[in-house]
Amino acid sequence: MIQALKLGLYCSITGRFSAAHSCRIPKFSSPFCLTLRMAPKRNRSGAPASVAEDSGEKTNIDEPTLRKNASKASNGNSGVVEDEPVVFDKMTLQQIKSTLRSNGVDGEGSKHECILRSSMRSKTDGEYSSALEYQTSLEEKPAVAKRNSKRKAKGLSEDEPVEVPTKASDISGGRRSKRQVKQSSKDSVDITLSQSATEQELIVKSTEVGGKKSTRVEKKLSSRITKAGVTENLSVDEPWTVLTHKKPQKGWTGYDPKTMRPPPVAADTPHMKFLSWNVNGLRALLKLESFSALQLAQREDFDVLCLQETKLQEKDVNAIRETLLQGYDNSYWTCSVSKLGYSGTAIISRIKPLSVRYGMGISDHDSEGRLVTLEFDNFYLLNCYVPNSGDGLRRLPYRIGEWDTSLGNYMKDLEQSKPVILTGDLNCAHEEIDIFNPAGNKRSAGFTDEERKSFETNFLGRGFVDTFRKQHPNAVAYSYWGYRHGGRRTNKGWRLDYFLVSESISDKVHDAYILPDVGGSDHSPVGLILKL
Repeated sequence: MIQALKLGLYCSITGRFSAAHSCRIPKFSSPFCLTLRMAPKRNRSGAPASVAEDSGEKTNIDEPTLRKNASKASNGNSGVVEDEPVVFDKMTLQQIKSTLRSNGVDGEGSKHECILRSSMRSKTDGEYSSALEYQTSLEEKPAVAKRNSKRKAKGLSEDEPVEVPTKASDISGGRRSKRQVKQSSKDSVDITLSQSATEQELIVKSTEVGGKKSTRVEKKLSSRITKAGVTENLSVDEPWTVLTHKKPQKGWTGYDPKTMRPPPVAADTPHMKFLSWNVNGLRALLKLESFSALQLAQREDFDVLCLQETKLQEKDVNAIRETLLQGYDNSYWTCSVSKLGYSGTAIISRIKPLSVRYGMGISDHDSEGRLVTLEFDNFYLLNCYVPNSGDGLRRLPYRIGEWDTSLGNYMKDLEQSKPVILTGDLNCAHEEIDIFNPAGNKRSAGFTDEERKSFETNFLGRGFVDTFRKQHPNAVAYSYWGYRHGGRRTNKGWRLDYFLVSESISDKVHDAYILPDVGGSDHSPVGLILKL
């Protein structure tokens, strides 16, 4: 090291620099020696045009240029400090800053940054390459590679690291400085903010620990729309609040149940509160330590709970009944008998109904436990789990040719005596606003043209109202997220769960909502508050 520093000092004074020495000095000198004396030009990829220690080739240095720069440094007439690194190492930080400022160079930052900054070429000489910029890029790249390898191991999408403005002026449209923000448990996500962003509203907190400054996103308030039209999610704790859609339309907004629901119904106003949830296996849900049926009931205070895809057998029902919460003494269960541990629906109620029906009275539809009907004083409540068209759309003909038609007819027959409420997993995203990626799912079960047309013809076209869409015509809200690609975390989902009501009582709907924060299933509960 000492020999290398002496050699560097000798070259600076005499202006001599041999090709043989160019291969040795970078190996033994400090990093400052390379960056100060040989700040490399950058190619398009951001790497140096040639570095002797990596390639083993001779570095082409113009000897007269070196002499010229050395004389400038000694005379103090240049806007760039070209003093030797060994001198800087012996100087205090205050001395270095004073020297930099006297030569017209920014003297802010740590000693390391000041020394590196001194290697930047003068703009008047036509050179803009910065050793500090190059050094920073080298330090950041390994972190990116390491992060992507971890995401591959977990089976997650390989998003780019977060790049956020570090100053308020950057957010408002000034010069943008990019910093990588590592993902924390609560306050960051993998996303890249680019020049194509339409909105960037971030609060960035910088802290200095041990002389090193770190930056993290404290609160994410908005979203961005990329050139491809995809609105990426910048929220972690509440991803559903951000508009996330492949083809967003003007006026669409993300759904936030905290701000978009009306005030509670007055205590003296008669009403009923319904909750519907595809639990994707009731026994598995009840075993989850993170789920508490008691807390859910206390929080939502529902009168009636409708469950789909319980996956129970008839022998399981009595044991489940014994675990029901106090006050919910009326429960009605139907299970699949054609395929055990499959499908299944149930209604659990505080209020005892006038009558109960299982199925539609059609043997071809009633063997899978997909429908329970309760009659109350002012309406019929139908809890339904509509058949999925399945892999390869093998059940699509049955779904649109038989099931939907029969269910629509059944509802219209009931409606002759009382209004009807249909709830459950109806396995159809009716409009493009109801699914994150409409173009990519044209032939996916639940979003085929045939299923959407059948939904319109047999339900909405026959006088039944989609209560959530009526209340929130422009809200992008999902009730189902696939497990495979972490859809709930990124809010890339489908709206498959509904409350449809007869048009005659649609004006009595006080609230139709989704509870996307309730986990435990790949679906979230949906709710309805009806004034009586």
